[in-house]
Amino acid sequence: TILKPGVQLEEAIENIDIGGPTMLRAAAKNAQDVVVVIDPADYELVLNELEATGDVSLKTKRYLQYKVFEHTAQYDCMIQQYLRGQLEDAPAFPQNLTVTFEKVQEMRYGENPHQKAAFYRDLGDVAGTLPAAKQLHGKELSYNNIADSDAAWEAVRSFDSPACVIIKHANPCGAAIGMNSEEAYTKAFKCDPTSAFGGIIAFNCEVSKETAEKIAKQFAEVIIAPEFSQGALDILLQKKNLRLLTVAMGHARNDLDMKRIGGGLLVQTPDTQCVSEKDLKVVTKLAPTSAQISDMMFAWKIAKFIKSNTIVFVRDGMTLGVGAGQMSRVDSARI
Repeated sequence: TILKPGVQLEEAIENIDIGGPTMLRAAAKNAQDVVVVIDPADYELVLNELEATGDVSLKTKRYLQYKVFEHTAQYDCMIQQYLRGQLEDAPAFPQNLTVTFEKVQEMRYGENPHQKAAFYRDLGDVAGTLPAAKQLHGKELSYNNIADSDAAWEAVRSFDSPACVIIKHANPCGAAIGMNSEEAYTKAFKCDPTSAFGGIIAFNCEVSKETAEKIAKQFAEVIIAPEFSQGALDILLQKKNLRLLTVAMGHARNDLDMKRIGGGLLVQTPDTQCVSEKDLKVVTKLAPTSAQISDMMFAWKIAKFIKSNTIVFVRDGMTLGVGAGQMSRVDSARI
């Protein structure tokens, strides 16, 4: 109900289920005597045990009990999130932070081969973000693929003109704007061709045949764009392991950014600040030219997506050098 466009608070309140969750919770509390099934995926499990023994094992009943409370907890979480969003003076950081996500897929491994991993998505509007992406081609995305693809997409969709961002190990190794995808890619790739090998390439515009011809000359893990021309697909689909993703240019944003620490969670509002030329104040005797201002605005956007300490050299709407993640800004500048 709450995902319907224009839904009013009264309609949402009317659609809060009371009886269903109450019966589920009561049945699940009495799991030793009641088999409560809320997920069609569990039908076969229950039927097989009934047919084999005439009963359902206590182990299965406990599993089904757990699934009920997981389900009703998620339902209540969605309700409180919606209601908090309707408050005029909703607290940015509630006293009890409750969030819920839905599993998209389990993965072969995490950041390292010995780690287990899974990918989860928000239950609300995710239009324009990576969980809403459609994979057209290639192998299953890995944990690192998804993390880097998200970094690439978030960076490239911050530009209004045609842009290309190439990500390697969570940082841009090349970024540029141009008249079209081919020019943007050519300029972005020139920044650091070595690091671009095996990178994630993101566009905020259609990928043309000419662009695909240039990309095909290098090794890339993932290409993300709102769309690909048929000519581009004819070329890129020949690369067996290349992942191709399409994501619509939506505007969904996280309401909170979260970072796990040992025994806790750091939470902050997302960095959505967009500096414009009218926000700038010239304090030097020599004023920058309009071209220099444009390059500084470009550099500001790219620096936002690079790990500190960040040094970015730009000219003519392209990165010339990126120094990322160093303890010393001097070392970042040297890089």
